[in-house]
Order: sequence, then C-alpha cells, then structure tokens
Amino acid sequence: MKQNNKWNAQLYDDKMDFVADYGKDIVSLLDPEAGENIIDLGCGTGDLTSNIAQSGANVVGLDASLDMLEEASRKYPQLTFQQADARNFNFSPLQDAVFSNAALHWIKTPEPVISSVYQNLKPGGRFVAELGGKGNVHSLIQGLIEVLENEYQVNTRDAHQRIPWYFPSIGEYTALLESTGFRVTFAQHFDRPTVLPDEENGLNHWLASFSGDFFPEFSNEDRENIYEKVKKKVRHPLFNGKEWVADYKRLRIVALKESHTFT
Repeated sequence: MKQNNKWNAQLYDDKMDFVADYGKDIVSLLDPEAGENIIDLGCGTGDLTSNIAQSGANVVGLDASLDMLEEASRKYPQLTFQQADARNFNFSPLQDAVFSNAALHWIKTPEPVISSVYQNLKPGGRFVAELGGKGNVHSLIQGLIEVLENEYQVNTRDAHQRIPWYFPSIGEYTALLESTGFRVTFAQHFDRPTVLPDEENGLNHWLASFSGDFFPEFSNEDRENIYEKVKKKVRHPLFNGKEWVADYKRLRIVALKESHTFT
C-alpha cells in the first residue's frame, strides 16, 4: 500500500518473495475458515490472498498499486482483487476478518487505517496484521540518510522527512487500536534478521524495491550510484561475507471488534 514509491511487481516477485514466505505464519495466526469473508489489505501480488483462499474463505485482495493488482490478477485469475486506499475503504458485507502483511507501515497516518478496518468488520470480527515494528531497518535508514546528507547535500530535516514508513512500538499501536474500540488479544514485537536473495546484489534489489521515496529527484543512474554508497555505509553490520541480512523488526497484532458495548 505504498503512497509514493514506485512498484515493480516483477522485481517484487522475483527478489522480494520472502515477504510472502514469512507472511504464511500470519495466515496461520489468522486461521481462516471456509465460508468466512476476509479482506487481504495490501495484498501485493496476491500470494497470501491465494493462501487464505485455500481454506475455503471468501477473500478479496485490496491494494493501492495497479501494477501489483494486475500481476495478482494474472497469477490468480480466479480470485478478486480491487484497488483501494487503506485509509478510506468501504466493503459490503461486513467482514469476518481483515488481514494485512508487510503493508500498513507504508502509511504514516495509522488512525484512519485502523478506523477503516474497524468499520469494515462485523461485531466479533478480527484484525490480524504484521507490519514493521519500532527500530525496523534502522541501519538501512541511517545509511540512506547519511549518504543523502554527506554526499548530496540534502539537509537533515529534509532527509528525515523522506522516510516513508511508520514503525510503531507495541504500546503505541495497541493504544491506537484500543482507542478505536478494538480489544487486543495478541501483540508481539520481535527481531527477524532477513536474508536478502541474490547474495551481493541482494541489497540493490531491496533498495530498488523499497527506497524510492528517498530519491525522487534522482535519475536511475544516480540511484544506482547511491545504492553503492549506501552499501559501503552498512556493509559492516549487514553483510555476513556472503549475503545481506536486513535488520528487520516486526510487530504482530490480533485484535477483535467487540461484539457489544456498554453505555
């Protein structure tokens, strides 16, 4: 559900397939059942939408990126995919569950997202999500900012404003959920060092896929040069001699829309 970063669905599927692979654990946490109505919010190219559908649930994949949705529809023509903004979507009928993996940290205003999820759930419905947690890709962010500041004279305030992600703590995110009316039944923040495919080129693929918001004014050639500078900055903490290991920290949440209220 990116807002500015340009998606490349083929690169995402070819080199970022670990996103869906890790997301299978979240599908297990969702525990979909036959006949349930479920939204996959930020479905990307549809791999986890398909995984959920295998349970017999009626699942619809929503994403902001037409490029991703076109690839999802090509891969899974039997499933339904629709373009939508996670901050403002409406679906009928009300859903048994809203599921999301590795998408909601792309939206820096979480309140309208949580409100939309709540409004689209039936009483007793569940919200099951994983997103980047506090401290996620900290080394990569620092490397990107230092290169912009030191090599390209981008001022500190501007450099930090280019960070496109929202990485909350457990306390911050659960408080937002509870203030909306959810009851949080599970919350976990954990380290997940993530090997980037393709050995030495792995970080190039990651930067090409996910860091476009840092470089809106730069040409593709300039970006390639920036990638090499970033790699030098972060090689010591993130390269193990054979492959790049991104410093991921994840936040997993299960929350229920209360089926009754007291006045």
